[in-house]
Amino acid sequence: MAVPYEQTGRRQQKSRTRNALLTAARALLAEGADPTVEEVAEAAGISRTTAYRYFPNQRALLHAAHPEIDLTSLLPPDPPSDVRARLDLVMRAFTRLTLEWEPQLRLALRMSLDPSPADPELRQGRAITWIEDALTPLHPQIDTRRLAIAIRSATGIESLIWLTDIAGLTREEATELMCSTAQSLLEAALRSAGETEPVGREAR
Repeated sequence: MAVPYEQTGRRQQKSRTRNALLTAARALLAEGADPTVEEVAEAAGISRTTAYRYFPNQRALLHAAHPEIDLTSLLPPDPPSDVRARLDLVMRAFTRLTLEWEPQLRLALRMSLDPSPADPELRQGRAITWIEDALTPLHPQIDTRRLAIAIRSATGIESLIWLTDIAGLTREEATELMCSTAQSLLEAALRSAGETEPVGREAR
């Protein structure tokens, strides 16, 4: 099996070179560009030949520029027990991440419309797991997975794009609307289950 170029000899230096290329790519993406390997190499001050050793084509480069968010939870170390407060914390953190990585997430969304077997992670949502984590205090009769999916369908990069590009909202307005929509979906689930009081772990 062939060993990737970056894993052979002078690995620390190669890691720095790779990071420099990705930093340049993300900076160009933030400016609204759709950078090629050559353009990223020039911005990073690295030769084209070297850049191609790391990223053989534009798709490989842009795929690598996708944010690596490995968090299993967006809740603080000592989260509240009330599910409404927990969901608000997660949604605020989720929308901050969406805004911080907006150029890369827009790119990932474009790439997902032209799927490749090499890009499965572009279609795997981390946010549903984060939202489910926020909803854990809910009564067992409420399907937290289904509710988390419903909330995710009304939030994230797809909703941000529609709210800002189509509806004309500011990013601040879009953030508030997505957070309030998440709470509205939670309240609807609580009403359907007959829950009207604050719901926390101690209430289960």
